[in-house]
Amino acid sequence: MLSTVHIPPALLVVIFVMTGVINPGKSQKMSTRVLQQKGQDFLNSRKHANNLVDIIGQWDESGTACIFTVETIFLEILRRGDMYQEKSITLTISEPSPEVRYITWLCNCYEEIWEKLLTSIESCRPTIQLQALSTGLKLMAEEGRYPLEVTRELSYNFPLHRLKPLLMSLLSPEKDNANLIARFEEISNYPDALYYIYKCLPSLTPKRQPREIYIKNLLELIHKLPLQKDIEEGETSKSKQLLCGPQNGLNFTWDYTSVRRALNKVWACVMHWELTPALHKQLLIVLLERVMAHLEKPVLLTDFLMDSLDADGPIGLLALQGVFILVTKHNLEYPNIFTKLYSMFEPEIFHTKYKARLFYLSDLFLSSTHLPEALVAGFAKRLSRLTLVAPPEDILIILPFIGNLLVRHPGLKRLIDYLPKGEEFTEVRAGLCDPFLMDEREPILSNAIISSLWEIKALQCHMLPNIATAARFIREPIPSVEYDIASALERTGGHIFDREIKNKVKDIMLAFERPNSLALPKNERLLQFWHLTTMH
Repeated sequence: MLSTVHIPPALLVVIFVMTGVINPGKSQKMSTRVLQQKGQDFLNSRKHANNLVDIIGQWDESGTACIFTVETIFLEILRRGDMYQEKSITLTISEPSPEVRYITWLCNCYEEIWEKLLTSIESCRPTIQLQALSTGLKLMAEEGRYPLEVTRELSYNFPLHRLKPLLMSLLSPEKDNANLIARFEEISNYPDALYYIYKCLPSLTPKRQPREIYIKNLLELIHKLPLQKDIEEGETSKSKQLLCGPQNGLNFTWDYTSVRRALNKVWACVMHWELTPALHKQLLIVLLERVMAHLEKPVLLTDFLMDSLDADGPIGLLALQGVFILVTKHNLEYPNIFTKLYSMFEPEIFHTKYKARLFYLSDLFLSSTHLPEALVAGFAKRLSRLTLVAPPEDILIILPFIGNLLVRHPGLKRLIDYLPKGEEFTEVRAGLCDPFLMDEREPILSNAIISSLWEIKALQCHMLPNIATAARFIREPIPSVEYDIASALERTGGHIFDREIKNKVKDIMLAFERPNSLALPKNERLLQFWHLTTMH
């Protein structure tokens, strides 16, 4: 028999403390309901002022519940103006009143909350990071509407001292903050927030080479901030579209010139950084979709885009779009642009994400009717050859593209039925007598003008009916109106899949007799085989 030993309670406490079961320096975790009740009591009466200290002490233990409670408390405090204090110059030194001491204590707690929010954004779990960012944005907006101090300037009030640390946390050189930046994108709908974000970015952009993660975060942030050239004055005066409005009759004024100048300062630093292939591609996307339309001298990008054109894959394709903008809108001369465009049509292009851009831009590049027929014939023949290895959805884009080339240059109709003397179509299809040089890099020297589009004729026997039907356009008179390439691009990919999903599926009869039980119906052939198996 084992005898029980009685241990005094005081000794048990000492043992638990030494073993870590009880940590006297760590507060006990409160439930969400208790935190909300403490916060409500604090707002109702100042005799519960210590509740705020208890709630802040739960920051590490309660996580999002504590952050949400703190958000509710300080949003109400800012609305009521409990932290508002008017600075006055006094010649005598006297003991501050209890009211002043209470306001000072509240302001200190508020600053401590901001430090904890920024720390949580930088180094916490994703859920806590998102809640901390959301709380910071709400507090910043409310502080703009109800400032803590009186200002003599009759200008729109925006808490830049809160916005800049938030941006510094998002542009971390240590951690990828794509999820936080996606959440931060919501305030870009407010013109005042968008304006002051761009005003802060030049001071946060280093001139020397930063880390790769910082570059990624900066490009991601710029990509999420749409910039409009003109915002009507009537729109900016509406309080529902301002993050920190209304403000006692003070209206916000959108200054595009100032925003554009700030963006150009940021981009001047970015263009001098060394980039990895992934960052190079991301920079080109941001440049084309967000920045290029707002640059003061886009022609300065010529060397960068020309160097990018020499890269393979999506980098060269994205650079092609930038060159197209410079050629069409800024009178840039690039004599070898068609040779470079011709070299991009390789079988690998069908496996890239930005192939739709290539087809769209190529249709624009070749839209002129004054191009040499030998040059256009090279593109038509190369595209025709690529249909033999292209996916079905891409074939449906290439065929209208070739049709447009035939519409613009009627002289190329000879390629439809052209055959060398004494040759049969079967021999041409086998590639025995086709003079076209697929490995030639110059479209004019590829002998496409003396070849034929036999590949399209072969597609008329394709196993997919829609492709076979689309390839029959060469058997009919060439239309006088061009095909819409943009609509052809929209009908491919996910559109085809969605259309097939929406199609009604007919019910197929799986049994001649309706089953009435778990047993198999009579005259079932499976019963015959089962009988033979059991006999053996």
